[in-house]
Amino acid sequence: MSTYNNILVVLDPTSEPQKALNRAVELVRLQGGKLTAFLSVYDFSYEMTTMLSGDERESMRQAVIKDRELWISEYLAAPRAGGINIDIKVVWHNRPFEAIVHAVLEDSYDLVIKGTHDHDVLKSMIFTPTDWHILRKCPCPVLLVKDHDWPKGGNIIAAVNAGSEQEHHLSLNQRVIAKAQQMAAMLSAKTHLVNAFPGTPVNIAIEIPEFNPQEYNSTMKHHHTDALTKLATQFDIAPEHSHVQEGMPEDVIPAIAKTLDAEMVIIGTIGRTGLSAAIIGNTAEHVIDRLDCDVLAVKPANFVCPLAKE
Repeated sequence: MSTYNNILVVLDPTSEPQKALNRAVELVRLQGGKLTAFLSVYDFSYEMTTMLSGDERESMRQAVIKDRELWISEYLAAPRAGGINIDIKVVWHNRPFEAIVHAVLEDSYDLVIKGTHDHDVLKSMIFTPTDWHILRKCPCPVLLVKDHDWPKGGNIIAAVNAGSEQEHHLSLNQRVIAKAQQMAAMLSAKTHLVNAFPGTPVNIAIEIPEFNPQEYNSTMKHHHTDALTKLATQFDIAPEHSHVQEGMPEDVIPAIAKTLDAEMVIIGTIGRTGLSAAIIGNTAEHVIDRLDCDVLAVKPANFVCPLAKE
């Protein structure tokens, strides 16, 4: 039985090695499933053709789409020859992330695979690239592919927020660990739980003389350790594979992933909209930028896609 039965892989027209496609083919070889190679195209010179007839404009669109379909076919020749059945889907759209999300909504894909790379730190705090939009708005899990291989017997990290009592965090922890264990079983890998907890707030330590930072830190660590131990026990994960560390998630998770030489980090993403999303993104996005391995981003069970009604 496939973990993911209907996979959409997003190709990159600016890149020669199609690492998302290579990873998607590898995944299908491991677990089966249906694969669709996807590309959204848009020729901005099309905006200048308003003097043409509707038929002429449509012909121009179809010519661009056909050209891209042929381009994709060349990349698919090898995996198709190896017995992998891959469909092609090219759509005309000037906003790639919307095209991807609409495709997921229309054809019920259960996984999107896309290559990613390091974003400029300053720009990623101000602007929201395609990857970030997909992470916030795509209703199914998104696998962002980097350059790390998937050797057997490696390590898969489930990044959790074990210390939180909020229902959406508790539920998301369950989903993240379940997905991590599915991937670990497929890759004959070990599942690790990673939980970061905040250090002593400096302003409190300064403003309240009787505040004991050592005691505070000790209490926080015990709280998060106990919570993570319960999760590890529930999912039958070895105690030595549970990691609790003081610090921000965007520092702790990449550091542990590097130490373990992890193949993949599974992380929960809670979609945001509005100014807070545009300016700073969220923790998941900062973590992803600093990882050298693949990231599987999972949404909460009750997530409602903001594009679903459009």
